[in-house]
Amino acid sequence: MSAPSTPAFHDVRIDALTGGPADLARYRGKAVLVVNVASRCGLTPQYAALEKLQQRYADRGFTVLGVPCNQFMGQEPGSADEIATFCSATYGVTFPLTEKIDVNGEQRHPLYAGLVDTPDAEGHTGDIRWNFEKFVIAPDGTVAARFGPRTEPDAPEVTAAIEAVLPA
Repeated sequence: MSAPSTPAFHDVRIDALTGGPADLARYRGKAVLVVNVASRCGLTPQYAALEKLQQRYADRGFTVLGVPCNQFMGQEPGSADEIATFCSATYGVTFPLTEKIDVNGEQRHPLYAGLVDTPDAEGHTGDIRWNFEKFVIAPDGTVAARFGPRTEPDAPEVTAAIEAVLPA
């Protein structure tokens, strides 16, 4: 018996933070930056740079997709409402957020099962190391690049990877 295959990015089923399906199919033909986020992390200020990327590239077929996760020292303990309020009030976040999921372990969400085999610049593959690990998704749903948690969202290598896959 073969292992079940991981669904393609646009076919993954995941709910939006506010409820209902996030419908990743709507990002077909667009560039996406997928980031596992947390509200109580030393890297949380990256939300500001993520929002700037959203504003900078949104009209060119791009979105940030924030994916709350509480697997790293319990740094995203809030409810969906608490997460949404924090992101909006503290960082003015306008990009979409998904439901809170596991990115590692036996309960790893299929979204991340399809991402973790991509190496970053240092060759790291596998488990997500910490909050704010970043994946650039090309318009066809393939993973174009992976960046570690400490790489700032607006670092030249990240913006270059985004610009390389922008559809417009």
